[in-house]
Amino acid sequence: MAKKQFKAESKRLLDLMINSIYTHKEIFLREIISNASDAIDKLCYASLTDENVPYTKDDYKIKIFVDPEARTITVRDNGIGMNQEDMERNLGVIAQSGSLKFKSENEDLSEADTSIIGQFGVGFYSAFMVSDFVTVKSLKYGETVGAKWESAGTSGYTVSECPEKTTVGTDVIMHIKEDTEADKFSYYMDKFVIRDLVRKYSDYIRWPIAMDIEDQHFTESKELDDKGRPKYEYVTDMVEVVMNTQVPIWQRSKSEVSDEECKEYYQKMFYDTNEPISVLRINAEGSVSYKAMLFIPSVPSQDFYSRDFKPGLRLYSNGVMIMEYCADILPECFRFVRGIVDSPDLSLNISREILQHDRQLKVISNNVTKKVKGELIKLMNSDRKKYEEFYKSFGHQLKFSTVSAVQDMREMVRDLLLFDVAPDRQCTLQEYVDNMPPSQDRIYYVCADNLRTAMRMPQTEAVRGKGYEVLYLTDPVDEFVIRALDHHGDKFFQNVSKGDLGLFSEEEKEATAKAAEAERDLLDFMLETLSGQVVDVRFSTSLVSYPVCLSSEGQITLEMERYFRSVPGDDGSIRAARVLEVNPKHPSMDKVREAFKNDKARCADMTKVLFGQASLIAGMPIDDPAEYTELVCSLF
Repeated sequence: MAKKQFKAESKRLLDLMINSIYTHKEIFLREIISNASDAIDKLCYASLTDENVPYTKDDYKIKIFVDPEARTITVRDNGIGMNQEDMERNLGVIAQSGSLKFKSENEDLSEADTSIIGQFGVGFYSAFMVSDFVTVKSLKYGETVGAKWESAGTSGYTVSECPEKTTVGTDVIMHIKEDTEADKFSYYMDKFVIRDLVRKYSDYIRWPIAMDIEDQHFTESKELDDKGRPKYEYVTDMVEVVMNTQVPIWQRSKSEVSDEECKEYYQKMFYDTNEPISVLRINAEGSVSYKAMLFIPSVPSQDFYSRDFKPGLRLYSNGVMIMEYCADILPECFRFVRGIVDSPDLSLNISREILQHDRQLKVISNNVTKKVKGELIKLMNSDRKKYEEFYKSFGHQLKFSTVSAVQDMREMVRDLLLFDVAPDRQCTLQEYVDNMPPSQDRIYYVCADNLRTAMRMPQTEAVRGKGYEVLYLTDPVDEFVIRALDHHGDKFFQNVSKGDLGLFSEEEKEATAKAAEAERDLLDFMLETLSGQVVDVRFSTSLVSYPVCLSSEGQITLEMERYFRSVPGDDGSIRAARVLEVNPKHPSMDKVREAFKNDKARCADMTKVLFGQASLIAGMPIDDPAEYTELVCSLF
């Protein structure tokens, strides 16, 4: 029989595998068991449409045999099996996944009685981390002649008929390497080590994983002693023991599984090196019954804010996976939540289209969504520091959902948002409103690139002077969030850089208007000087110590313009209507007045400098920095 060679890239990958691509060699058993579970899943799936399948669900199991004398570990399943062609395709090329192809060929696989765990390919070749020779014997369901695959590693492999394999399923026989100074491979020949590895890595495989264990005990002998009493002897029997719990962790009660075990399960299942910030366990009974185990991550995954991220919970019916990523259970704002929902009321044959309109799923969705929000509110109230850490990670997601979601989702997220009100303090909208003095009738906010700049914005002086707090918005999306929310309770939002702030009496406003009218010629001159750059120049009532500030009119604010400027491909067409506000009581205005009387050209230059200063304070670019620099220098 001719030995076949692996492809060059496969041979290199196998060499890496043999020399331990994994940190822990012990995971080889997890990979082989997962493949065995896949094979059973496939035959179980076939039984849904083929009544000739000889097994019922209770007949399926995975059996492990340890033979210290032969130095072998065998993992046997009674699953779908493979023929020679399957072995060539699935075992002849590393990283070729029979399970993956099976899923792609059966697009409704997630709606059937199956849950593909591992993938024949790289996982299977983990056997060579502890084995120097691997034999696979298999009989495919529906066929009469078995197949055998053998390999000693990178030297190649052979595929042949296997007449001695007469039962449907697959045997993976691993000949364990001899011990070296660096590695004691005999460690894996201990049945109790194998049992511990099964419980560590494969405890939640839903098929029984069994092994024959020696059971030593005293038993009554047929012989009698001198007094005619029966003798007892110490005997050893081999007893088949199921090593895994089979019951998924989410199906077990809180008394059986601690939060620490749940967190460990999350890290293994969702490949997160960080513990989740919170674990939710739900056991609901009623018109719709379901169990759920949900995890709120502490940090986002690397692909969370990319298109590659797949949101959604794993959806099961009686332990059978219907859908790996069911995005219909939780709204977009909670897409960071991971976990499992298992309900006996959901049909295995339910399609994705029907699922979107499924009454039971809608009930589950409403309940689970409320639970997630309730958990976040609880975290916010009980451990504010931990919630603020969570918000650093996922606050963007909550904000984006506020902007894009329907009104119901805006209300869902409203209570979860945090805003800076001081360098060391954040608050919710409700906390802000609760802290408002009786004289305050609106929620003030200001937008800037960072907190320090926001706190130094000239327009905030008058607001803070009244004893009112200001929301400092430093995220580019914050302005859109505020617009989407519109108000909180009966309090509406007020941008301190736009419009009447409602801080001054009618008498104060009238006095400012009279002062402006008295100096209309000066203001008109300044407006004409800045023609095309501003729509108005006016005396400000909100400035205290600053000479100028920049505000806007219309729907487009300065913050929105700044946001659109940051978007690639922006052509600059979205531009706020600027208003230059000057402080009539500031000493600089006395210089401007003097220049207006005696030197109009100098007054024009001073006006341009004031506009440049206002633009810089507002975080807006100066159209001609070189000209601005010359103007500043010319005034010395």
